[in-house]
Amino acid sequence: MTQSWLNRLFPHQGRAPRMEATDYASTIPSPQRPNPQRNQGLDPLIPQTDPPSRRPRLRHLALPTVMVLVALVAGGATRTYRLVQTTWAVLPESEEALTYERDGTITMISADGAILQKLGPASRETTSYDDIPEHLVAAFVASEDQRFYEHRGVDYRGITRAALANLRRRDVVEGASTITQQLARIVYLSQERSVQRKAREVLMAHKLEQDLSKSQIMERYLNLVYLGSGAYGVADAAWIYFGKTLEQLTVAEAALIAGMAPAPSLYSPEVNPEAARAQRDRVIRRMLSTGAITATEADVALADDVAVTPNEPKFLYSEFPYFTIYIEKQLEQLLTPEQLAAGGLTVETTLNVGWQRKAEATVEQAIERYSGWQGIEQVALVAVDPRNGEIKAMVGGNDFNESQFNRVTQAQRQPGSTFKTFLYTTAIAAGFSPYKSYVDARYVVDGYEPKNYGGSFSGDVDLLKALRNSINIVAVKLIVDVGFDPVIEVSQRMGIQSPLLGTYSLALGASEVNLLELTSAYGTLANKGRHVPTHGIRRVLNSQGEVLYETDSSQKANQAIDADTAAIMTWMLRGVVEGGTGSNAYIGRPVAGKTGTSEQNRDLWFIGYIPQLATGVWMGNDDSSPSNGASSTSAAIWRMFMSQITDDIPVEQFPEVPRLGGREATVEVQPIKPGRVVADRSSSSTDAEGTPSNRRSRPAAQSQSSEGSRSGDAAPSRSQGEAGGSTRGSSAPVANPPSNRRSDSDSRTQPAANPPAAAPAPVAAPAPVDAAPAPVAAPDPAPAPAPPPPVAAPAPAPPPPVAAPAPAPAPPAPISAPPPLSPSGGGEASE
Repeated sequence: MTQSWLNRLFPHQGRAPRMEATDYASTIPSPQRPNPQRNQGLDPLIPQTDPPSRRPRLRHLALPTVMVLVALVAGGATRTYRLVQTTWAVLPESEEALTYERDGTITMISADGAILQKLGPASRETTSYDDIPEHLVAAFVASEDQRFYEHRGVDYRGITRAALANLRRRDVVEGASTITQQLARIVYLSQERSVQRKAREVLMAHKLEQDLSKSQIMERYLNLVYLGSGAYGVADAAWIYFGKTLEQLTVAEAALIAGMAPAPSLYSPEVNPEAARAQRDRVIRRMLSTGAITATEADVALADDVAVTPNEPKFLYSEFPYFTIYIEKQLEQLLTPEQLAAGGLTVETTLNVGWQRKAEATVEQAIERYSGWQGIEQVALVAVDPRNGEIKAMVGGNDFNESQFNRVTQAQRQPGSTFKTFLYTTAIAAGFSPYKSYVDARYVVDGYEPKNYGGSFSGDVDLLKALRNSINIVAVKLIVDVGFDPVIEVSQRMGIQSPLLGTYSLALGASEVNLLELTSAYGTLANKGRHVPTHGIRRVLNSQGEVLYETDSSQKANQAIDADTAAIMTWMLRGVVEGGTGSNAYIGRPVAGKTGTSEQNRDLWFIGYIPQLATGVWMGNDDSSPSNGASSTSAAIWRMFMSQITDDIPVEQFPEVPRLGGREATVEVQPIKPGRVVADRSSSSTDAEGTPSNRRSRPAAQSQSSEGSRSGDAAPSRSQGEAGGSTRGSSAPVANPPSNRRSDSDSRTQPAANPPAAAPAPVAAPAPVDAAPAPVAAPDPAPAPAPPPPVAAPAPAPPPPVAAPAPAPAPPAPISAPPPLSPSGGGEASE
């Protein structure tokens, strides 16, 4: 290469000299001729000679000097050429400019593609070249790069013009970077001021012009250029400064936006209106000089005031902050810090925006209706697709601005009787029949005495009825027969992740859980016994569209319980909605679910599901103060939400109930061997203290075990209150009409002979006590001399509305919104 350049600079170099005959005579020096002019004024006696000439010496030095200079230039050019070639070979691909996002940017989108939030220095709104107004493009060309459509990345004429202008002003008054160079700097380079960075910028600009069209370059630049006040791109600037879309911008507004590009902090109308106006007018005059606008348009634009209407950047704040913050925390667990810092991430979430808005409206409406007279301040709701674990809606509280605490994922609360579902599931999986009978009477085990609501007892009841009416004493007896460990293991397999304590009060929901895991675990029953972990993220893509993370629900699903157990439990839980404590949740289609209340009505729950969706509702106070509410209100809120979205969900039947007899156990029980038990054999008395004539021994102690935790003895008393009528005392079972059922004795003696054949049969469960208590048959109120204690006083009252539609399989008549609730709950004040 060096030789080639030398040949061009010195054509004689490298050529052989011509060979000619030598004239030796010419080599003899000729006699010197006198020069009269030179000798004038000199002494004639002194011989004169010419001074030695210096030309031969200079001539000898000229050629080496030129050769050295050429060598230096040629060597430097060679090194420069090699450096250029090396740098060019490692330049990034031009196509990266089409997908570039700044570091640390994250875009969250919903399941249907709607943008939920953009984090970091992201362009909040991008637009295609065809949708950008011509006068806005012309404004940027006039302001930033007047020869944009003529040069090939670098405007050398512009560089010369800028250099001369800066020399004249003795200041940097004009730049020479083209729009292409600025795009290269944004995408590939930093703002460092160095020769190397500038050289790479020039080369990258050439490469971009070589690989991309002018419209592609302009589109990417206009979508990425920073224009102050958090505006990344012209669409952001149009919204932030004027509250407009691009097509609504006037010439003056377009010129104002274009004028901010060189220095947004200096020319922003929010910072310096005068400087912004001067810069705007300069751009307008340039547009006029380039023919982009007419003189009339220029006059109108120059006469316009510099008026802005500041707005927050779009998607800077989330419309659904409880959910998006949850997603941010999930990302930290799924991606490395390097991947998060790289930016340009697109997070595809599971959220259904339509359902989410309805969920938030439901929570707001519930607070307005119930918070005052029921003494609750917060409501939380979550909806999960049990088939794939996707979170479809999440409302962590009624006001994010007041409290960012997410009551769906962060609040650990006692679930009350909603936990009984896992106890009963364990028993059914162990082979227990839904018609297995227990005595609902006073019971003390190792000093722990569960109590039913109001201190009432129901006598002999089967598991089906005990679950429907949420009887606490039966639940504690059942956990003694099943064992702590099996219940804990089944609960965890179904989706409970919080620690569970092996105590008698576990049966009544003493161990704290959160709403999300509780709802997820109920979804296991809806999904035929298969548990899929809940998640809010489907996929995470980088700026090039490569998948960094993807949820595979099929791989994470596990068969937590057998399908037959799930079908039987669903059938039993349908009874809770169609004739038990959860009747306020009925929506005119198959629904299964369970109410729950913790001590002193601190936590009010309803978790319910249809085959395609499991939804959980919690009500309470952040400081765990007692309330006047009831879990039947949570069931009503559940109905308020579900009735709005079920039009989008086709009706689907639950699986048919399998044979109850001859089932093979899939869980091995580990019965507890209590140290001491005090158990009455019948509920001959409804006295809260219990004074039945038949009991094994007199209770040695009335104190409660410390195992009760917060719901030690009060929680059981409320939990049992779910037994079909919180204020009806021993006559509570009457709330469940006996129509279309077999007698209790038949059901107990032949539990498997004639099991219910269809899912709607929960109301057909045997009810031995329905006809037993004679006093309940009397329509008139109990006479004053009657012996029953105060808790039984309301017993003679007619059955509550929820029990009216008794004939199976018809569900209770739908309750108009808001449901007719009394301070006592109308069905379950506590459990």
